[in-house]
Amino acid sequence: MVLQVVEKFVSINGEGRRCGQLATFIRFAGCNLNCGYCDTAWANDRKVAFDPMTAEEVYAYIKDTQVTNVTLTGGEPLLQQDMGELLELLSQDPELYVEIETNGSVLLSKFSDLENPPSFTMDYKLPSSGMERMMALENFDQLTAKDTVKFVSGSLEDLEKARELIDRYKLTEKTAVYISPIFGEIELETIVDFMKDNQMNGVNMQVQLHKIIWDPNERGV
Repeated sequence: MVLQVVEKFVSINGEGRRCGQLATFIRFAGCNLNCGYCDTAWANDRKVAFDPMTAEEVYAYIKDTQVTNVTLTGGEPLLQQDMGELLELLSQDPELYVEIETNGSVLLSKFSDLENPPSFTMDYKLPSSGMERMMALENFDQLTAKDTVKFVSGSLEDLEKARELIDRYKLTEKTAVYISPIFGEIELETIVDFMKDNQMNGVNMQVQLHKIIWDPNERGV
């Protein structure tokens, strides 16, 4: 039983609650979605090369970096067969802050029995993604104060849907809420104006910092 790791590296968090802080990134192969704006589609190819690693080997790599923020990403990391074992192992280390990025289609309730669950950063795929039909709405009930929900937006239609969901599920009362632009698809001022017009208190707009520092198509950053 192994985990399919396509990348592992140290960089800064480009988004999320610990944006700008160093993190150890572990990227896993495979995804069940096909978003129109996906910036890691190469990792989702069924023929992508990967390193087969056990949970213990991934943990050893993380500890060797001496970086305490950990970001598990993909692809869709929650599809990895041994992800529960890895999360259980990482949860036992009090020095680590573990964030797992998930696409909103995998039920978070599958991991609710973890004694010390990671911080889930969950996307909700808006209309521009072409994948909104795949979203598991019951995940909104699983999010806690340590988690994040992220709405990647490329149009006013996306922003309207994000606002509707934030209000309907009272997301700002239970978790961190972020709106991020699809890179190159929407003006940042448009998002800010929309937030102002709709009095979106408690919502954070965030750009992908790594796409500003490096080439947007650069890997391993």
